[in-house]
Amino acid sequence: MRGVPFTGCGATGLTFCKHKGVCKKILRYHRIHTPEFVTIARGKRTARPARLKFPIVVKPLKEEASLGISQASFVETDEQFKERVQFIHEKYDNDVIAEEYIAGRELYVSVMGNRRLQVFPIRELVFKEVPHDEPKIATYKAKWDEEYRKRWGLKNQFAKGLDAEVVTQIEQICKRIYHILTIDGYARLDLRLTPDNKVYFIEANANPILAADEDFAQSALKANLTYPQLIDRIIRIGLTTVRD
Repeated sequence: MRGVPFTGCGATGLTFCKHKGVCKKILRYHRIHTPEFVTIARGKRTARPARLKFPIVVKPLKEEASLGISQASFVETDEQFKERVQFIHEKYDNDVIAEEYIAGRELYVSVMGNRRLQVFPIRELVFKEVPHDEPKIATYKAKWDEEYRKRWGLKNQFAKGLDAEVVTQIEQICKRIYHILTIDGYARLDLRLTPDNKVYFIEANANPILAADEDFAQSALKANLTYPQLIDRIIRIGLTTVRD
């Protein structure tokens, strides 16, 4: 508002990304695949709508960094659904988004730019020691608890074995999402890729963590952009961005 240049995403894009329900409604209008979902405000009835099929992942509507997501977020009965919704309402003082669980690969796609976008190599959270028939979700512990990650063989790495056509499809979808949500600067988009290569949008993270060992910087490095060059590029984009 004061006309001061800044790095990263503007207010509109941040608002869309922060509200997971609004974000998905906008993208579904534009025919981007998202899980079937419902939002439940605090103080509202917690019953599961019939159109929402099990299994379901129940999580806070506006939290970040997987806060409020655990194995208990994966529910398979109406009783579990009601309990988890109430838990999030009370524990986190937050509204709820409940969405159908999409079985598949957990992919992270880093994008940078404004009108002309650069999509960096795709990263993936792999679940090496998690049994085949158990849910694979990016819980808070799966992201931040090193002992937990070691125990279950959780590792962030570059996605392997993706066909070139699938990579191109993912890149095009991510560019569309980025523009539709009016993101600028830089962002990381979280996706699910099903065994039949259908891409589902899960979440958009505008201004994601920029530590050198995290996914965004690692993806940029894979694209031959060193860490100082990455930070310099982000600053230069901020300096030249025209804010309405």
